[in-house]
Amino acid sequence: MKFPRRHREPEEVNLTPLIDVVFLLLIFFMVSTTFETREALELTLPSSDNGQALEAAPVTLTVTRDGTYRLDQRTLTSREALHRALAERAATARERGLVIEADAQATHGAVVTALDQAASLDIQRVRIATRATPSSSKHAETP
Repeated sequence: MKFPRRHREPEEVNLTPLIDVVFLLLIFFMVSTTFETREALELTLPSSDNGQALEAAPVTLTVTRDGTYRLDQRTLTSREALHRALAERAATARERGLVIEADAQATHGAVVTALDQAASLDIQRVRIATRATPSSSKHAETP
């Protein structure tokens, strides 16, 4: 017995939705991308055979576990005392930088207070000191 075969239309993949999505992604990335314009001078700097590296130590502010601060061997317990002490060293900190050494158990608020006081005195080169763990130092070595 012979069964009639149905004639099947060839299946097609409609690419229109795929193209729409690609164009939307392209527009999204074009709109959300920020472009950096660099303004730099092309200079050829003079060389020196007798030059020495500048070894200026930055200003170091320590945040203790209980939320007190130490700057220049002075213990500071209030926000106002911290502001006065940082104001005295602000010129040096602007030039050489400020390093904040916070205890691992120090509160987030105490560190933010130190950062806020530095920003209010226009100290922009602020770094937070950390220590490398033994396991991470093995992975950080370069061959």
